[in-house]
Amino acid sequence: MTDSEVLALRKDTIELFYHGFDGYMNHAFPEDELKPLSCSPLTRDLENPGHIEVNDALGNYSLTLVDSLSTLAILASSTEETLGGRTPLDDFKDSVISLVHLYGDGTKGPSGEGVKSRGFDLDSKVQVFETVIRGVGGLLSAHLFSEGHLPIRGYTPKVLADRDGRSNFRRIKWRRGFTYDGQLLRLAHDLGKRLLPAFHTVTGLPYPRVNLKYGVPFYDNSPLNEDAENGHCQKLTSENREITETCSAGAGSLILEFTVLSRLTGDDRFETFAKRAFQAVWARKSSIGLIGAGIDAESGNWVSPYTGIGAGVDSFFEYAMKGHILLSQTAPNSTDTDFGSPREFLAIWQEAHDGIRRHLYRGDTFQHPHYIQGDLFTGASRAFWIDSLSAYYPGLLALSGELEEAIETHLLYTALWTRYSALPERWNAASGVIDNGLRWWGGRPEFIESTWYLYRATQDPWYLEVGKMVLRDIERRCWTECGWAGLEDVRDGELKDRMESFFLGETAKYLFLLFEPSHPLNHLDDALVFTTEGHPLLLPRQTKSTSTSRTKSLKFEPNQAPAPTCPAPSSRALFGSSVIAGRPDFFHAASLARLHLISPQGIADDQRIESAHQNINVNIAANISNPWTLYPWSSPPVLLPHNGTSSAMKSRKTLDLGFTVLAETHPVPLKVVRTHRGIVINSISGLKLGLIQETSDIVNEDGETTQVTYYRIHSASQMTLGRDETVFMSPAAAASLNSADPFLTRHRDSVALELVLDRPSADSSEHEASPEAANINQKANGTVMQNLLQQLNAAFGSNEAVGALLESVQAQTQPLDQGFDTLLASAATGVGAGFLPDVPDTQASDSAPLTWHSIFVTNELCHEKLPSSVPRKAQIVVIKRGGCSFSQKLRNVPNFAPNHASLQLVVVVSGFRKGESQDAARPLLEELQFGSSGIVRRNPIAMVMVEGGEQSWQALASSRSIGVRRKYHFSSQGITINNLFMA
Repeated sequence: MTDSEVLALRKDTIELFYHGFDGYMNHAFPEDELKPLSCSPLTRDLENPGHIEVNDALGNYSLTLVDSLSTLAILASSTEETLGGRTPLDDFKDSVISLVHLYGDGTKGPSGEGVKSRGFDLDSKVQVFETVIRGVGGLLSAHLFSEGHLPIRGYTPKVLADRDGRSNFRRIKWRRGFTYDGQLLRLAHDLGKRLLPAFHTVTGLPYPRVNLKYGVPFYDNSPLNEDAENGHCQKLTSENREITETCSAGAGSLILEFTVLSRLTGDDRFETFAKRAFQAVWARKSSIGLIGAGIDAESGNWVSPYTGIGAGVDSFFEYAMKGHILLSQTAPNSTDTDFGSPREFLAIWQEAHDGIRRHLYRGDTFQHPHYIQGDLFTGASRAFWIDSLSAYYPGLLALSGELEEAIETHLLYTALWTRYSALPERWNAASGVIDNGLRWWGGRPEFIESTWYLYRATQDPWYLEVGKMVLRDIERRCWTECGWAGLEDVRDGELKDRMESFFLGETAKYLFLLFEPSHPLNHLDDALVFTTEGHPLLLPRQTKSTSTSRTKSLKFEPNQAPAPTCPAPSSRALFGSSVIAGRPDFFHAASLARLHLISPQGIADDQRIESAHQNINVNIAANISNPWTLYPWSSPPVLLPHNGTSSAMKSRKTLDLGFTVLAETHPVPLKVVRTHRGIVINSISGLKLGLIQETSDIVNEDGETTQVTYYRIHSASQMTLGRDETVFMSPAAAASLNSADPFLTRHRDSVALELVLDRPSADSSEHEASPEAANINQKANGTVMQNLLQQLNAAFGSNEAVGALLESVQAQTQPLDQGFDTLLASAATGVGAGFLPDVPDTQASDSAPLTWHSIFVTNELCHEKLPSSVPRKAQIVVIKRGGCSFSQKLRNVPNFAPNHASLQLVVVVSGFRKGESQDAARPLLEELQFGSSGIVRRNPIAMVMVEGGEQSWQALASSRSIGVRRKYHFSSQGITINNLFMA
């Protein structure tokens, strides 16, 4: 794209902003938003307080103007050539003056009283999150521009002398006799203080809503509603009770605005509350590193088990990374382990990204990489829709240095925009159509935001073409005489009578920054961040001291976060073509979006073309309401390399196994059940298993990489599994398998096994208290089926039949929780290795004593022989590793006549000496077994080795009886199933 083309796009973007801004100022100001079809203001819905789509954001404080201030300041860095007579710097100053006229200057004196209110003393119940990101963030960003902390080309604040020497703010002379002395910051402080009542909860999670005048009287359990004399305020009726559900994004995305507010005002409450809320969300992450969307502010419980990267969770991840950036100059070399340090935020982002990548990311075997909705606790897939809010994620990935993932996932959003000339609120990757009727686009900025980040990271002209496509589609589909309308339906172009404040505050801003590569903010060498509402923020130099209010970290190791490095941009393709458009997977995203199935033809809307004649800023020929973009997927073809080739799409190798319904003597009530251990298969009768073939790279000690192929069970009957969920097959179910069936074959492990120890309870308690005994797996007692019991009782009522059903299932699914410990053992190898005794495996239902109950413990058995009575009467002999070879140890065992009461197994305990391997090594018997008389032993003794040194030694010595559980693995057609085991 030539410089002149970019210049033209920049001019058109400025006109786009001003068409909306002028419409708002002429037809809606000082109300919150513009209704662009009816050319009238959109205000709070006083007749329907429950209309949260409007009332949550609209606080009756001129929202669109507040949200537009930072965009005006950014446009002010344009040259006269592009402004076309517009004066955004003067408009910025005039807008600030107008706000001060309406709401006062934030002081307690007469000048603090505006013509509309004193500060934001307004009877408006608003959402905390929306008010912080739009109101507080917009005021703070405009303040930083006003004082020159954020750059405006050609603007140097003229600071006046402080005549009385008492002002805490610089006095800057503006036009019309106005002096700026921190009015916006004081107003931001006023607005922020009105939100603080929402943060008084036992969980640290803020209530979702607050009244700017009266606080939170509608939350019964708020401590602010306690009266010292009369007790708690009157309880609301159940019909009128306010919901306490918030979301991870709403509670955890306040750090940027509140930290800047605290540092600029010296009021530490905001930073403290914001970090406390962020911590409260992260502390409740699941064991697989995922956070949910809905969460209750009072109980701290997740409201739904669904999660993703979009609505409800999006900006939490954004603020983890951007919190690190904003605070990075606070103490760049800090090893502070307190929660809220920049390194802590980086570590949280990295852990969150790892969890998303592992459980919610679908790779190139699903046509093209994208993200799904998963189960919060297991990671199992729950839905396949992609929402328009999630389009921010490629930009966040680019910001954090995950460039390849950012590029590939952004391609799909581009393909979806190409298909619909907008992004529908939800689109289903499985069905290829709009999901659940959510077909609108309200002017959201997330897609163009990511496009800007990726262009800054790569400088690839493809992203300029994407921005051009977005700009032209908005011009032709959303233009009205009074402003810009959202799309009620992206398919037919039906318009919505609302111009959301973020359209001017974000969408127009990111388009302009994309087409203005020389803008000062595109090159600012500082810890600059854009909030989730698109307001640029930083900490001015004089405020970058570490906050004194900190919350202790839940868990953080100072050195756990590696030093981040960003990949270098891809080298430019020859002759001005695009590296992105030349990617081998470029058309894979188009395939997933079903672009090849969409007709490129559209129908012109004569009425809208006629309206376009009245506005010179709209391309008349392009003013068509149909959903087909004017641009081909290549956008334009010149960007494609002349010899470009699209690679073949990868396919997933899957296998579905079905088992016939068996005639069972004792029918199993629940054939497949999810327990705290994983999925348990109690019967294969009628069972259906879904398997997927995957590969992973294994790196050996020499650094050599080997690719291993395996199957993973991803569904069992009607149950979807998470990536890390384990499937256990009960012995009864495994006994029904056909040993000759190549599709599901059970193999006994010839090396690994478990020794099951029956130890006295006192020793078990002592062992539990010792954290060093890591290799002894103490099974926790508890009711495996407690959650299932509650669900069944709720569904069928509490009755004896349900209880009997669960007792039957629990007996088949519970782990070894009879007070037993387990030790992992490895069988001996070599010419002298004996076979393990053929005894039944210890099961969960077994009771003590176990298989072998006579145990003899000695030392290394190198220099003395065992008494002849020991092998005749002791079934287990425990010895220490070292001092001599394993074969020599067995030479010191006298010959004996084998029977069920004589010696069955020699257990070697390793780990007593420095340098001994702590891995499950196998004892090597490099010669045939000889008895103490020097004669070859006709019945070789079985030997195994366990690790753990003194801890394992004491566990074996204190055991009353010992059993064995052999390890098994399963395969299908010779390929291992890596998540199926014996129960």
